[in-house]
Amino acid sequence: MTDQTKRKNEEKAACVARADTLTPADRYQELFIAVQMSGVFSDSKTFVDCVPRADPEEILEAYRARCDDEGFDLAGFVHAHFEPPEVHASHYKSPPGQPLKAHIDGLWDVLTRRPRQHPPNSSILPLPNDYVVPGGRFAELYYWDSYFTMLGLDESGRHDLLASMADNFAYLIDTYGHVPNGNRTYYLSRSQPPVFAFMVELFEERGVCKAIEYLPRLRKEYNYWMSGAEELRPGDTRRHCVCLDDGSILNRYWDDRDSPREEAYREDVLTARKSSRPVHHVYRELRAGAASGWDFSSRWCDGADLSSIRTTSILPVDLNCFLYKLERQICVLNRAIDQTGQAEKFERRAQARKAAIERLLWNERAGTYLDYDWERAAPREALTSAAATPLFVGLANAEQAQRTARALQDRLLRDGGLGTSELDSGQQWDKPNGWAPLQWMAICGMRQYGIALADDIACRWLRTVGCLYKRDSKLVEKYVITHNGEQAEGGGGGEYPLQDGFGWTNGVTRRLLHENPGNEANEAKAASRA
Repeated sequence: MTDQTKRKNEEKAACVARADTLTPADRYQELFIAVQMSGVFSDSKTFVDCVPRADPEEILEAYRARCDDEGFDLAGFVHAHFEPPEVHASHYKSPPGQPLKAHIDGLWDVLTRRPRQHPPNSSILPLPNDYVVPGGRFAELYYWDSYFTMLGLDESGRHDLLASMADNFAYLIDTYGHVPNGNRTYYLSRSQPPVFAFMVELFEERGVCKAIEYLPRLRKEYNYWMSGAEELRPGDTRRHCVCLDDGSILNRYWDDRDSPREEAYREDVLTARKSSRPVHHVYRELRAGAASGWDFSSRWCDGADLSSIRTTSILPVDLNCFLYKLERQICVLNRAIDQTGQAEKFERRAQARKAAIERLLWNERAGTYLDYDWERAAPREALTSAAATPLFVGLANAEQAQRTARALQDRLLRDGGLGTSELDSGQQWDKPNGWAPLQWMAICGMRQYGIALADDIACRWLRTVGCLYKRDSKLVEKYVITHNGEQAEGGGGGEYPLQDGFGWTNGVTRRLLHENPGNEANEAKAASRA
């Protein structure tokens, strides 16, 4: 064993020793509910990210001893016993005249978190290596965000961070059996869009590590998503799996808990009160919507009202394409090590999933891919940019790719890039917002089929990002794309204010700047300060 391997093993052992999987709601009980429902903090995520200043059990006992006293000051008690997280919003702005590419390259260190920054008794799940966070209120590792961030790390030559994040994701799968939504205890009950197979592919392409090293982790993640599938009969469901009438299996988003999300506790309680369904049903659907990464969107609802959310009733195009990619990747890697039986098994599974996607998710009338409502045995009518995912994973045939591109162009293309959905619901994953990962998957997918629209989307998106950068000297989480580039503005909607930073916007933009050297965004410079 080399010294480096020994050190890594010791770091991982130390992480396991420090890991505490109690969530803030589990730990602080009635204190947690009181804080979240009374609005001590304007952002519900603040309290779950606080660091206790003393032993948590002692804090809870102190609260119980004093909470019924006349004049008890809850806010004062919380601030005396907890240290709020620090949000470095101002660090994301460039100095005047700094080029966009240099701004992104310089942000990676600002957005990097290190194991020694993991305080005890907080909600953070310790990781053995450095990692990059999105920015703003998002001060932890996020699963699918990280793949798009990695695209930019690669272009910036930060293979040190790529390697450390590769090991972190392997560690999470080894330790918890899946990649949590983020490395917080309150995210452990769900994952996010499973993109580890794409990460592994990137690691090998860039010489960071061999993909075959991660085969056991790919299998473990696959088992998480397919848990219980083999026992299902037509019409049965279990966790992420739905057994269709012909016995084939497709997947849905899921969260193992049916309580309010801890990071949005008050918001979820108020949403559930608007519904006639049992509240725990609504909470499960909200949590599953968060697992999708599209939190939130009319995509999961009956109309614009979030209280109508039905995420677990929907078989999403993108999720099933990501799992198709995972099955194909496991097949390829098994074949590379002469595990023929395993390779053939996963080839059959990939082909069975592809056939089910063709049967249920391809919509001939719409000429594109649509999510499917398995409870109502009907396609979802609304088009979203998730329809580009079959192109991104290479599942569509040439005609389907061309027709999907036409549908996206006709129904979702806007002045500033590719739209997310056709409905303006007030949720952030809807019109008028555009998101970097959705641009990337559409661009990359269309390029694989030689579709010229890919370059058009890239130019529109870079113009949007570049124009806002020239005016505001920063990149943001999402953008309003219904305006042309000169009128670019950050997106809105959802449960929290627009966040600066921003991990996946940085990553996708940095990669597109490299691929489009003649685009005017390469010349964009931060604004002079007044």
